Amino acid sequence: MHAKDFLRMFAYDDWANRECLAAMRAANSVPADALGRMAHILSAQKLWLERILKQPQSMPVWPSSTLHECAALADEMSSAWRNYLARVANQFAPGSLDDKVEYRNSKGELWSSRVEDILTHVLLHSTYHRGQIAFQMRASGMEPAYTDFIHAVRHGFVE
Repeated sequence: MHAKDFLRMFAYDDWANRECLAAMRAANSVPADALGRMAHILSAQKLWLERILKQPQSMPVWPSSTLHECAALADEMSSAWRNYLARVANQFAPGSLDDKVEYRNSKGELWSSRVEDILTHVLLHSTYHRGQIAFQMRASGMEPAYTDFIHAVRHGFVE
């Protein structure tokens, strides 16, 4: 994939996160575990971008966040990823998505991953946890967000 493809996929991811947050706001009482997963999605996105940019980790992987704090972090991460990916897309430097990033995981183990693999992981990780949130909300009698990619494209939420 190219950086421009990732720009599109991260635009979808942002839309899906916002749909999920809107469904949580509309529910009378969101299961604490579902809110925790949403906070985790967003903090993990921040963590991975910090790793790519060689910045220190600024928040825990599983933070305790309110719905309002999640919404604020969603705004921050949407802008941060869009800016980062736009810079990569406009560099015309071959292999920038092939660059290796060295980091320590949450267990303290040293790893090295390609930027492209990290970006793919961030997207799939978010989708995985949004599915869990949808399951938890439905099991609690709430209406989860409909975040299918094709739905977003069909309705022009993602170009």
